[in-house]
Amino acid sequence: MGTWMSLIFVIGFVVIHLTSKQMKFLKVEPRSRFLSVAGGISVAYVFMHLLPELEEYQKGFDASFRNFTFLESHIYIIALLGLVIFYGLEQLAKKSKQESEKSGVYKASFNVFWVHIGSFALYNAIIGYLILRGEYQSQWGMLLYFVAMGIHFVTNDKGLRATHKEDYDRYGRWLLAVSITVGWLLAVFTEVNILILSMLSAFLAGGVILNVMKEELPEERESSFPSFFSGVLGYAILLLLL
Repeated sequence: MGTWMSLIFVIGFVVIHLTSKQMKFLKVEPRSRFLSVAGGISVAYVFMHLLPELEEYQKGFDASFRNFTFLESHIYIIALLGLVIFYGLEQLAKKSKQESEKSGVYKASFNVFWVHIGSFALYNAIIGYLILRGEYQSQWGMLLYFVAMGIHFVTNDKGLRATHKEDYDRYGRWLLAVSITVGWLLAVFTEVNILILSMLSAFLAGGVILNVMKEELPEERESSFPSFFSGVLGYAILLLLL
């Protein structure tokens, strides 16, 4: 049952990537409040589910790396690494776009596009893997993961499309749709060691935090704090109830 349910969710992820451009409510100016609500939901999921889960994984790390006592928070270092890597890639894409604008091209260079989209392909593959192999207490847990990551994809797609324009629609969205399917297929046919699973979860947590904050924090985004807060509060309560 879990495999079939996860397949339905993976198809849902693919549909989101391939149709997000047609979601008219995202084109509201100056900025759709849905995006702020989506950011709040994603952050709530990370802090209410993923980070507490990392605490459990940390115990496994402590048992496996007893000789490395100077690294007392191994799993959180990986989460921090995920955040730093995606921040660095975001700055690379942003600077490339600024340089291209000087010559009248309002998108990042094609080479930077492939580096940037390649990182999100890995990101998506991890999400696809964890939809089946993640630690869920029930099928409700898998559903909550799908909802949180699905609306997170909507936000990511809008940001990537703004940075890479037609390159994203021509190549990027298809690559992301394929990568999440590949991640799910790997989960169907393989089961990695618990330590690797914990590292994937930690890396994902760091990436989600950065990708949400880069959309919400800059002043030019004109984000809505009430919408962001309602997303955080509503999803946090839902997670507590379930």
